[in-house]
This record gives sequence, C-alpha cells and structure tokens, in this order.
Amino acid sequence: MKAHSGNVGVFVRIRPTANFAQGLVECLPDGQTVNIYHRRDSKKTQDFIKGQPNSWSFRLEGVLQDVSQEEVYDRVCHPVVQGAFDGYNGTVMCFGQTGAGKTYTMTGSTKSYKQRGFIPRALQQVFQEIEKRTDFSFSVQLSFMEIYNETLLDLLSPVSPGQDSSPRSARGMVVMEEPGRGVVIKGLSLHPVFSEEDALDLMFEADMNRITGSHALNRNSSRSHCIFTLHIESRSRTLSEAKYITSKLSLVDLAGSERLGKTGSEGQTLKESTYINKSLSFLEQTILALADRRRDHVPFRQTKLTHALKNSLGGNCNTVLVANVYGEAEHLDETLCTMHFARRMKNVQIQPAINEHMDPALQVKKLQKELLMLKEELSIHNTLLNIQSIEHEPLSEAQLAEISIQVQSYLDGSLMEISVMSIRQVEAVFAQFKLAVQKQEQKVVICNTCSSMKKDQGPVTSDMKESDGRSVTEDAEATQSHKHTRRANTATTKTKKSRDKHSTTQGEGKRCESSSRKQSSVQTSENSQEPDAQNQEAQPPEPVQSESPPTKSESFEDFKVGPGSKINSILKENKAVLLERQSLLRQLTEEINALKGEIDAVMSTLLQHKQMRAAQEDKYPVLDEEPDAASLLQLRELKTLYRLRHVALHDVKAEVNYCEHLVHQCRVRLVSEFETWYKTASLLPAEKTLALSDDTEQQPQDELPPDASSAQFFHNARCRTQKRRDVRAHSGHRRLLPTLPAT
Repeated sequence: MKAHSGNVGVFVRIRPTANFAQGLVECLPDGQTVNIYHRRDSKKTQDFIKGQPNSWSFRLEGVLQDVSQEEVYDRVCHPVVQGAFDGYNGTVMCFGQTGAGKTYTMTGSTKSYKQRGFIPRALQQVFQEIEKRTDFSFSVQLSFMEIYNETLLDLLSPVSPGQDSSPRSARGMVVMEEPGRGVVIKGLSLHPVFSEEDALDLMFEADMNRITGSHALNRNSSRSHCIFTLHIESRSRTLSEAKYITSKLSLVDLAGSERLGKTGSEGQTLKESTYINKSLSFLEQTILALADRRRDHVPFRQTKLTHALKNSLGGNCNTVLVANVYGEAEHLDETLCTMHFARRMKNVQIQPAINEHMDPALQVKKLQKELLMLKEELSIHNTLLNIQSIEHEPLSEAQLAEISIQVQSYLDGSLMEISVMSIRQVEAVFAQFKLAVQKQEQKVVICNTCSSMKKDQGPVTSDMKESDGRSVTEDAEATQSHKHTRRANTATTKTKKSRDKHSTTQGEGKRCESSSRKQSSVQTSENSQEPDAQNQEAQPPEPVQSESPPTKSESFEDFKVGPGSKINSILKENKAVLLERQSLLRQLTEEINALKGEIDAVMSTLLQHKQMRAAQEDKYPVLDEEPDAASLLQLRELKTLYRLRHVALHDVKAEVNYCEHLVHQCRVRLVSEFETWYKTASLLPAEKTLALSDDTEQQPQDELPPDASSAQFFHNARCRTQKRRDVRAHSGHRRLLPTLPAT
C-alpha cells in the first residue's frame, strides 16, 4: 500500500442471492459506485416527499459483487499485508448487518481450501514473503481476542499443566496506553510462530473457542467482536545497523448489527444483541468525531472496542473497511445504514508512517566500537608528533592524591606550575582548587564567630547561676511529664487503631475465603465441557420401544434421566453456580447501599459541625478540632471500602452474565438433542434403517487438497483441529467461566 497520507479505503461486498433487488440496488459499470433507490410503495414515501431524498449514490474504492474469495483478498487485503513488510501498520475491518458475510469474508470456510478468508490467506502471504526476503531475519507473533458483552477474552490463552479447563480467561486483560507503543492489551498472550502450518493451527484453535449463537437470520452468528493481530519484526542480515522495523497487522471481524424485529432474539441472545448494537453505535460516534476536523476530543474510551481500535482508526495505520450488505429488497434499510457508515468511514484521514526503532544493545556496541577506533586514531596521532602517551581511563586514587599534593604545594608557593596532560587531570585540579577555597571560607567563618562571642561575653553572678539552674530543672521536669503524657495518649490511640485494623482484616479475610470457595466451585462445576452435537447425532442412543408410546413431556423427563442425564446435570450445576453468584451480587449491592448511607451520614455530621463552628466563631474561639479529624478519618475509610466493594460488584456482574450465557447454551443444547432423540425414537425399525443409510450416503467426503504446500498446511491444521474437537466432545469438555479476581 502507498505510504502517504489519505483517507480510509472502503469497499462494499454484496452477498450473492437469487432475489437481488434489481430496481432498488444498482451497481454501475465503473465498479466503484452503488445507487440505492427507495421503494415507491413504502410507508415512508410521504417523508421523502417532504424534503428527504428517495435515492442515494455511494462512490467507494470498489464494489465486490459475485466475486471469488481470492479476488476479494487481492483487491482488499493483499496491499495492506505487503505494506506491513515495509514497516507500515495495517488494519482490515468487516462491518455490516448480521448474516451479511463478515465472518465468511474474514475467516472463510474451514472445510474448503478455495473458500478460505482473509486470515488464512494473509498467513500464507506473510510466510511466502519471508521466504523471498533472504536478506532479512523476521520474527512473527500472533494474538486472537474477542470482546463479548464488554468483556475481553483471550482465545489463545495457554492452559496450565494438568488442567482440563478451557484456555479462555479474562484475568488481567485491560486496555491501556503506553508511551511510544500506543494502545496495548495487557494480559493478552502473544504466540511466536515459525511456519504457516503453526499459525493455521492457532487460528483453527481460536476459531473453535469463539462464542456463536443462532437466530432467524443466521444459524452461526458471531456474538462477539474478534481481533486477530500479527506482530512482524524484521532485521537486516547484511547491514550491521541498530535499526529494525516493526509492524502490526490487525484483522477485525465485527459482530453484525441486529434489528430485533427481524432476528427474533430472546433471553441471552437479546442481551448479547444489546451489547453488540451499543458498541457499534459508539463506534459510529467515534468515526463521526474523527471525520470532523473541528472536533478536539474523540470518545475512544466509551467502549473497549473503540479503545482497542484507537491505533487503527485514523492514526498511524493503513486502514481498509469492507462493508458487507444484502442485495435483497427486504433488507434495504439495513443496507442503506451500512452504506452511510461506509461513507463516514471514508472521510477519516490516516497518516501511515514507517515504524523504525533503534536496538539499544546494538547501539551501545556500535558506540563502543567507534570509541575504540577514535582512541586508536588519537594514539597514532600522538606517536607521529612524539607526544607522550596519554591515558584516557578514569584517574586512580594514587593519581588523585598526587594532584592534591601538587595543588597544595602550588598554593603554598613551593611549586611554580602543575603538570597536566589530559582533560581528566584538568578537571581533578579544578576540583582540588574548589575544595581549598571551601576550607578557607569555613576557617574565616569560625574565626569571626569566636571573636564576636568574646566581645559579647560578660560577668555572671552566682545568684543568676542559681536561678538559671532552678529554671532549667523545672523546665526539664515539665518536659519529662509532657513526654510521658504524650506517650500514654499515643499508646492508647495505637491500641484502638490496631483493634479496628484487626477486625477489618478478619472481615476481609472471611470475605476472600468465601469468595475463593465460590470461585473453586465455579471451576469444579465447569470442569467438563458439553459433548459435541455432531458426535451425539452420529451415535444416537437406543430408544426403548413400548407398546403405548409416552407423551412428549414424559419422553423429555425420561431423556433427562437417561441419555441426556450428563447435559442435564451440567445444566443443574450451572444453575447452582448462577444462583450463588446472583446471591453474592445481591449481598454486595446491599453492602454498597449501606456504605453509601454511612458516608452520607458522616458528611452530614461534618457539614453540621462546620456550620455550628462558623456561627460560634465570632463569639468565642473554638479550640476542639478532634471531632472533625475523627470524622474525616472515618469518611476516608468508608470511601476506600466503598470503592473496593464497587470493583467487586463489577466483577461479579461479569460472572453473572457469563453464567447466564452458559445456562442458556446448556438449555438450548438439551432441547435440541432431545428433539433429535425423540424423532429417532418415534421411527419404525424399517424407517430407522433407511434414515441411517441416507445419512451415510449424504456424509461429505474430506476434500483432497491440491498439490500446493500451502493447501497441505491448511488441510493438516484442519484435521488436527477436528481431532481436538472430537477429543473434547468425548471427554465432556466445556468452556469455563472467565476467572475474575476474588472480592
């Protein structure tokens, strides 16, 4: 990609459909313009007659309609990846309505090599380019994270030895800014990769951990925003320079915007849709602020999505947006909203620059080498001019002592000149002169003080000595009694503080202990993951045939006791954990409300005391300020406790949200497997044999990979991921609740 300032590149990709709205959506032959016309029979016709347009024209970088995955990648993503090797940061984002093809564009189909998306193709291009550039050494690291309900989750978090839990964790992940680096995700794991096959393994592993859902428009809808990042560092093999180049390539798959009237979302899916639409709304506000040059403040910190994308939006980055839209008439309003967002995004300016850095270690070695060469050159110069060799090392103690003796002799007059051969000796001589001047000034001050004391000193009588002795004795006794009283008061105060601190520590200890027990119960209850639905359908349990078939409700109860007992028990465990977390949430809420009441009471007391003291200040002075000091100390402690409880409340809320999601997923899984089991149980033996034979015939065969090495890497990584998925399904592996700090 070109290295100059400009605007964000925007492309629109139209999802292929048989019901394309020919009269409403028009793609011009120039390949860059899309015209959208409003329906003439729409209910909003009167509104457009009043002054609003009934047609819109959008001119973008390109219109991608009925094109292959390879052509889309070559036009959109290939220049961005190529620019990363020249030191430019790059970001490619997919935005649009749910089900419009964002995940397909970004990830593609994991079962077909030709239909792979931006991420696997970018990995192929990166490692092919590394093989071509033999004059440089490269290091590549990748990370994969998702933002689910305003919670950061690491899709590639490592698993500790002997642990069977999910690799996903939210512990310690924070969006923060560092000088010189910009926005970084603290706690996000970085994985070094050395081949395309290793990178594909991690990509498939992360894709298997993503949170998905189902609604009316999309059976596999992404319920979170995902950010895949490649960190590339290159150093020259031929030039011994301290410079090296870094770049960051981010591929962002945004969750789709949803209209509840069309998706029919309910329960947990409805809550997820609310978070998704909220974050996308704040993203649009950020884009509007970036496009307006008169705005001084850009609200990046409104959501974690906009804060994490701060470096990618209008900064030192080559940014490209792919707007995925429907071409059908029923989705015309959503398509129009997406195109308006794309137009606003096109107005955002970018200023990409090469990320050059200096290696401190190599820079020190280079400077040391130059210093050695300069010393050798100076030595040769002195030899040619018959000058005595000069030492450039720091002076030793013996040499400093010799210079001190010479300076003293020079000041006494016994030495006429001081021999100096180097700059270090000159500095040492001046330091000795400065020291001598300081000593002389001290002697003058002492002499003046002694002479003034002798002049002012007079005769002292014996009576004055006795009175002075008695006063000194009385002052000493008073001082001793005052010190004794202060020690007693201090000891009493320390005892009270230690008691308060001990009681507070005990309360906090009980709280941490109960929280740790609850946290361990969450991990224990979620230690086994729900089995995969495909294996359950491939090996259905043998239903029990009876003369009079039971009703569907009775069959559901039998299923929960028999074949579905494992999922039912997991559902019960998740419900128990959810109830426990909800109870803790209510308890923390009550404590916060109580603390707020105490804070208000203390502040009211302080205000009354201040008013009374102000009213009485004119009559007589107020000397007692201890009540104010004690109240202020109590207020400070209450505020500290209130902040701690509020942080704990935020963490517990996140746990409750994720527990609700797990309960919803288990419930949906239980019902879907019961429907499959019930249909199989209601078939006659002949129909059952026919159904099994049809399933066997319709099962797709593994696609034979082409001869290309990249295709072989893709095939091997997909096979290993499928084996891991099967192992997790047989072992009952389930994703765990993100571990949060104990309250």
